[in-house]
Formats: sequence, structure tokens, C-alpha cells
Amino acid sequence: MHGTNAALTLETQAGAPLTVDVTVNGTAVICDRAGVAWLPGSGVLVVSDLHLEKGAAYARRGMMLPPYDTAMTLARLAAAIARYNPRLVVSLGDSFHDRKGSAHLPECYREQLQALQHGRAWTWIEGNHDPDRPVGLEGDFCSELKVETLNFRHEPKPGMTDGEIAGHLHPAARVVRRGKGVRRPCFASDGKRLLMPAFGATTGGLELRHPAMRGLFDRSRLMAHLIGKERIYSVAFSRMNG
Repeated sequence: MHGTNAALTLETQAGAPLTVDVTVNGTAVICDRAGVAWLPGSGVLVVSDLHLEKGAAYARRGMMLPPYDTAMTLARLAAAIARYNPRLVVSLGDSFHDRKGSAHLPECYREQLQALQHGRAWTWIEGNHDPDRPVGLEGDFCSELKVETLNFRHEPKPGMTDGEIAGHLHPAARVVRRGKGVRRPCFASDGKRLLMPAFGATTGGLELRHPAMRGLFDRSRLMAHLIGKERIYSVAFSRMNG
């Protein structure tokens, strides 16, 4: 059985919630502090914006970043897959930082990805950074995928769209508590749409008040589920500062 009860063991750790249950267009979705979304009704694990080989992509342009991003991202992905044992993994676009990333993927990382794909379905969603089918890896490749009442795509469509789960914008939220500001990546949902946080180890974030987010949500219902170091925090948009 694919991960049917997996989330039940993850809800608390010393009283701190590690997951939060939400409903998106009528479909139950579990947002996990690891940065993945789990659809318990269909056994689907969703991850967005891996940006694998970002360091290598920068190096090709003469800019040096620490070369450990792919190893860190794959280790976190392996842990999430082991936790939920999904029947299908949906990688929601920008899986690779550029269109050369999959072709130049070092063999050790290719073998890790192939091992994660073994025994389950896998769908790569087309991203703006990686508009081509990954080279040397299994899985379907498409621009959109429908599961239950949800449509998976990389870039959110303009305006409020029912049932969309998207990435691309790397949502983040800032809250102030006791005079201290904290900014963290987050899941963002108003019950109709869900924006996924970026999963990649060296990805940045775009705050929910940024103009690019305007018009995507009913802000009176918008919740940010912030990924903390030890738990997940749910904060209404109306209560955010600045």
C-alpha cells in the first residue's frame, strides 16, 4: 500500500506540527515541512522547482557556487519518497536549472534519480528553465497534468484559477513576532489554488506581497504555511506584517 497512513506518524514531534491538512478545490492535500505535498487519496507526491545542477549551470557561465546543491536536494527528495512511498511523483517544473542540466548530470546523481524512480510512476512537468524532456531519465513529460480535481502546471495562470497547483514563483512569507521578523518559504493557498515552495537547496523566494502574486488568491482566505526549522507554521495573510 502506497503511503496510506504515512502522514499519521508525522503530525507532531514534541507537540510541533510537521504537516498541515488543507483542501484545494475539494481535494485533500497534506503540506509537509519537508517542502512536498502529499495527496493521500491518490498516492501522489508533489515537489516543485528542484533546480538540480544549479551550481553547474552557474559554472558554465563563469560564476562559482558551492557544487553541492544537487546532492543536498536529492538527499531530501529521497527522504520524502521513503516517508510516503508514492505511486506517482510529480516534479512540477524547473526540475533542472537549465536545459543542459539533465544531459550533463553526473552519473552518480543519475543513478540516484533512477533508483528513486524505480517501481513508481513519475511525471516531469515542463518548466521555463527546463522546457525539454529530461535526458536519460524515465517518466512522462507534459506541460499539464490532471489528478482528482487538481491541475498541475509550472507557472500559475493569471487570475484566480480553481484547482491549480503550481510552482515557479517560489512563495515565501514574512511574519513579525515579539519584534523579530522571520522570512521563510511557504505553501500558499486560499482553498482554490496552491502554490508550492521551491524544493531546491539553493533556491530563493518571492514574498506573497510581491506584485507577481497579485490577483492569484482571494487574500481574505489566503493562508501561508511557513516551513520552519522544526515545524510548519500556518499564518493568515491578513495577519502578516509588512
